[in-house]
Amino acid sequence: MRPRTGTGVSSRPIGRTIGYGILYAALAVTAVLQLLPLLWLLLFSLKNNQEIFNLAPFAVPKQLHWSNYATVWEQGKIGRYFLNSIWITAASVVCTILLANFVTFAMTRMKWKLHKAVLGLFMVGMMIPVHSTLIPLFSLFKTIHLKDSQISIVLSYVAFNLPLTIMILIGFYYALPREVEEAAVMDGCSVNRMFFRIVLPMTVSVSVTAAIINMIYNWNEFIFVNTFLSSDGKKTLTVGIQNFVGQYTTNWGAIGATLMISILPILVLFFLLSNRIVEGIAAGSVKG
Repeated sequence: MRPRTGTGVSSRPIGRTIGYGILYAALAVTAVLQLLPLLWLLLFSLKNNQEIFNLAPFAVPKQLHWSNYATVWEQGKIGRYFLNSIWITAASVVCTILLANFVTFAMTRMKWKLHKAVLGLFMVGMMIPVHSTLIPLFSLFKTIHLKDSQISIVLSYVAFNLPLTIMILIGFYYALPREVEEAAVMDGCSVNRMFFRIVLPMTVSVSVTAAIINMIYNWNEFIFVNTFLSSDGKKTLTVGIQNFVGQYTTNWGAIGATLMISILPILVLFFLLSNRIVEGIAAGSVKG
């Protein structure tokens, strides 16, 4: 009986090694496929119009046209659009995360009537199509004198991102230990101080995950900016790309350079906060 047991035990590590090898190979292939669009965009941004249409998609041009980046930064006002995108995205994300934490704390920690109905009302907001709100919002902002104002963009982003952010946070709030909050109350801590000093720091991981999701949406959004903002100096990167589309000619290399510049902040943020994102996703999936 002993030889059979030894054979079975020794065969398990071999099968496990083969399984891990197949898994790593599949992950490596997936990673390469994910990087191919970025490589294509980089090569695209370093070509002129003739090379873009005549060369293969992944062909390296004989001369790298780094001047495309200088053109979009100096002539295309990309620097101004870039700063507009940064402050609008940052303001929207901070307001959304803070308001969503307020709402989620009230839903999970306070007892009041109709709190389930209010939560359901927020969730209904996820089912409202963006396009159906353009005309009512445009009329509203015109009435309250926020037409062609970047504040209207911030308000729109906050309103549309709140339901999803609350849904991400609420599972984590249910998993938070109430004993910590009860001990704070016993020590004479007020509700406001308990929220900002104890509860909010405990939700950093899941809040970072929600902030990343909000940032990606806000950074890449096009419809609201194109509809509500008419002044060229107030627009963001996604709309500023149109400057290189002419009536008769289009500078495709400059468009590629603009797109490459626009995705760099997202990539940097993912590299810096990748661990926080994984922690937040795992924490937000646990309830009870």
